[in-house]
Amino acid sequence: MSDPPRPRKPLRETVADARVTVPTRGNRKLERLLEAVNDDPGVKALWYASAVNATERLGMSDHSWVHIQIVVNIALRMARLLFRRGVVPSVVADHGFKERDAEVVIAAGALFHCVGMSVHRRGHEDFSLFLSEPKMRELLDGIYDEPERTVIISEVLQAITSHRSDGEPLALEAGILRVADALDMAKGRSRIPFEAGSVSMHSLSAAAIDEVTIEDGGEKPVKIGILMNNSSGLYQVDGLLKAKLRGSGVESYVLVIAAIATENEKRLVSVYRLDA
Repeated sequence: MSDPPRPRKPLRETVADARVTVPTRGNRKLERLLEAVNDDPGVKALWYASAVNATERLGMSDHSWVHIQIVVNIALRMARLLFRRGVVPSVVADHGFKERDAEVVIAAGALFHCVGMSVHRRGHEDFSLFLSEPKMRELLDGIYDEPERTVIISEVLQAITSHRSDGEPLALEAGILRVADALDMAKGRSRIPFEAGSVSMHSLSAAAIDEVTIEDGGEKPVKIGILMNNSSGLYQVDGLLKAKLRGSGVESYVLVIAAIATENEKRLVSVYRLDA
């Protein structure tokens, strides 16, 4: 006999509670985009449905607005470190936009990159495209006029479809999103399937990641620090992050340092430097 369904909040209440916040640093276009997204129950319903498919039906790691929040913040943090060190965004170099427009592209890509999970896991990057395009036209109306709005949306869609491991980012903004998505690994982001009994290299290695930090790298614009409690976390770094970093277009700007912060296991390696 199956267990009774767990009590849950009403759908409308759950969707209403979803909210994404990021430091906008005076970027008014980004502020207006976030205001529009947080006021749109349709967007938040996509996040909700994605979470149900991913976590409850497939036993995967979280793909709710919590994941969205983390990826948006990581992506913007990386972007600002790169821009501060003189790395030029593609929308600036190719279209004559400003760095703040590049932030809009990156944030919008992160906000919508996995909404296709509301349809299905398989091919979700492509489902995200047709769900995102009309919604972004609504959200960006009044923020951008034509032809700028269509160009911005095209760059966002490219970032969305390129975030898959075998994607081919054509722009810096798309590469930033792909790497940021892979960096949502801290605090055992696979603990949901792990606690449900799904024990695999994916769940074990993700549970070994305690913290991810992103800061100025000195020799390179961005240093990604990954603190592990167990050496199995190296699978997340060398097996998964490396695949997303390679071919992203940002690999030459990023230094990845993984370290184990425990004395409770026999150390095969204490510090690991990833060369993508």
